[in-house]
Amino acid sequence: MRSLDVARTVCERFHPGLLKELEQLPYEQREKPGSPVIDLFRIHGGVGLLIPESYGGHGAAPLEALRVQLALGAVSPSLVAAVSMHHFTAAMLYSLAVKSGRLTPAQTQLLHQIVPDQQVLGSGWSEGRTAANILKPAVTARPVEGGFLLSGSKKPCSLSRSMSLLTASTAIHGEDGGEPELALALVPADAPGLTVHRFWGNDLLAGAESDEVRLEDVFVPSEMVVRAGADDPTRLDDLQSAGFVWFEMLISAGYAGAAAALVEQVLTRKRGSADERAALAVDMEAALALLEGVARGTGREPGDEESVARVLVARYAVQNALPGIVARALELLGGMDFITNSASAQSAAATRALAFHPPSRIAASEPLLEYFDGGPLVLA
Repeated sequence: MRSLDVARTVCERFHPGLLKELEQLPYEQREKPGSPVIDLFRIHGGVGLLIPESYGGHGAAPLEALRVQLALGAVSPSLVAAVSMHHFTAAMLYSLAVKSGRLTPAQTQLLHQIVPDQQVLGSGWSEGRTAANILKPAVTARPVEGGFLLSGSKKPCSLSRSMSLLTASTAIHGEDGGEPELALALVPADAPGLTVHRFWGNDLLAGAESDEVRLEDVFVPSEMVVRAGADDPTRLDDLQSAGFVWFEMLISAGYAGAAAALVEQVLTRKRGSADERAALAVDMEAALALLEGVARGTGREPGDEESVARVLVARYAVQNALPGIVARALELLGGMDFITNSASAQSAAATRALAFHPPSRIAASEPLLEYFDGGPLVLA
């Protein structure tokens, strides 16, 4: 399948040998708890995909990153679900470093070590909470001498057992009881008070390590907390919006890659009539074209309303298309494939998880209608 071949070529350029090693593992091993796929991702330089070259990374463009995600999603939905969290977090952190130039020496030194040490970034952003604002912190910070004590929980938190560093959006509550201040805390995974607890109970996507991360009075020194600052009070909000665009684009591409792999099997094995195969391929390519269009139109700091709206439209259109595509692919692959090979059915089922990533289609309906009618886009 041409689009997947292009994606594989791009992935091989950035991460030589990764796809080959992943494909050598049985599908069940890639997707189970304790899967080696995240370690393989790290070994093959996956950490630096979106990190600027000045910090030792690849500095991949949005379209290149999208294609890497397509290729990885075709072989391991668990891996692509997990590393989407790392990539969007890296995009935000390094954008802050490059754009503001106001990080502390300790923060700058830390960011220079991520690629050489192949440190995986866990995401303690609040997008996983039910019926909550996806851009509001789930972790609170209490000022103490020399820093802050962080408390809260993120569940699910992908990469929970492989991460080297947790990046957590946090609300700093002052003594005056006023509106809390948004900040970004950089927390080592081995910090006292940070613990990981089993949470994920589904066999699907079990290799993503999406368990619960709890913080109970975790001390973070002041130099490891990024604050907005009086001269630019919205900079962290803008970065969260930019990270949101990256996440929606990359996670959608990952699940689309899993669906495309099933379509490719149908084409390679010539299952069904030429008309059926062509119709299936056209629908798959249309979904991929939507995502590629978003990537082509996305800049390095895509935090504006238009970028957010564009990526949501593409995400929901792809989300609508994938169930029908994978159902037809499974039908054309046939009953014997279903009976003798669980990988196809598991991969197809995994694509349904796109619907559960926030914001849900229902939650975004009113904000999108307001935006389409000329108003602001306010996600809550």
